Amino acid sequence: MNASVQTAGLTRSFGAGKAVDDLTFEVQAGEVMALLGPNGAGKTTTIRMLNGVLEPDAGWSRVLGFDPVAEGDEVRRRTGVLTENAGLDDRLTARENLVFSARIRGMDRAEAGRRATAMLEQFGMADRADELVQGASTGQRKRIGLGRALLHDPEVLFLDEPTSGLDPTATKEVLELIGRLAKEGRTIILCTHFLGEAGGLATRMGVMHRGRLRAVGTPGELASGLWEGLEADLELGPGVDPDVQAALEARPGVLAVTPTADGLRVHVADRTVVAGVVADLVGRGIPVFGAVPREATLEDVYFEIERRILAEAAA
Repeated sequence: MNASVQTAGLTRSFGAGKAVDDLTFEVQAGEVMALLGPNGAGKTTTIRMLNGVLEPDAGWSRVLGFDPVAEGDEVRRRTGVLTENAGLDDRLTARENLVFSARIRGMDRAEAGRRATAMLEQFGMADRADELVQGASTGQRKRIGLGRALLHDPEVLFLDEPTSGLDPTATKEVLELIGRLAKEGRTIILCTHFLGEAGGLATRMGVMHRGRLRAVGTPGELASGLWEGLEADLELGPGVDPDVQAALEARPGVLAVTPTADGLRVHVADRTVVAGVVADLVGRGIPVFGAVPREATLEDVYFEIERRILAEAAA
């Protein structure tokens, strides 16, 4: 695969502190990469450097093979950006905002009008096309912003907190839009601190903390480095005898057993141990209605990485 975005040692400071510190990663063409972390982790600064708005103090980056510092115009011709506040001109209508952006990008008036109309229709804003943006809701502004980011059919999209400030309905709508864009094969870098939305969209995740990239990979890849073995949920019904739980914990390969609302969650060294646990329960006359391996979620991985980072800082 070809990398659409590359960074090596990318660093940027403000005042006495480093907002981004020695950042190195790649995003492959057609991939959705989630940059996760709390506010202040360095996600927005990273996007600004990748789009050529900020220059790094050290290190380098390439977007579609172009240097954002020396070739910023070329980068911006091929990328789209949705910032947290959308950055629309309240004095203009939705259509005028999009046409203005298209004209700046070199489209003639007729083409700018066609593209603006197409984007407003695609994002469900055609009926409000000629209303001032000043009166638009946050969700409507996000949809207009996405339309503006896609006017020129960019190869790479930078989405910075695309659902911040939205109500649940608007959040769902924006996530569905982003999901459609991902299925079209666009390369997307999604900066967010909302784990649920990242888990539903991203193929890989990078965890940033105080400007440093502390982990990068798929949830499965990162989980394998965080925890030994795997977990499985056993559906047994309520009220499992504590003696049964203790007996299972004593079995070779069983690392932990935790009661759940419907039975037990077993943490085992490998999947073959699960079969032995199920056989043991059935031999004791305990019906097993289901045994489902539990994959580590993005939330599981993120919070474990954060826990280890904080423990490391406190040590």
